This record gives sequence, structure tokens and C-alpha cells, in this order.
Amino acid sequence: MTPQKPAPTAQQSTGRKAWVKKTPVEVVLEQIGKQEEKVAGMREELAHEEHELEKLQKARQVLEA
Repeated sequence: MTPQKPAPTAQQSTGRKAWVKKTPVEVVLEQIGKQEEKVAGMREELAHEEHELEKLQKARQVLEA
């Protein structure tokens, strides 16, 4: 008989961390954090788009003059 190798655990075979159940409070706090990041990104994008709009409006004024 050949010696049996120990069966690999889920963590060893996939290389991922073990799943840890989160409390409802942790889930909501995580969602809030993700939403805040999303809003911050959208604000940056909006500021960029407003700047582009200002440049185009100035160009229109020059063309109409």
C-alpha cells in the first residue's frame, strides 16, 4: 500500500481565504463605503465634464462673435 496524502483543504486548493460571514451591520457599512466611493468618482467626472463644457461654450462665443 502507498501512504495516503492528506486531502487538500479548500483554502489550499484554491488559494483563497476562508469565507467569513458578515453581520448585517458590516454589510450595510460596506455598502455605504462603496456608494461613497462611487459618488466621489462621479463628482470628479462631473467636474471634468463641466470644465469641458465651459471650454466649448467659450469656443462658441468666439465663433459667434
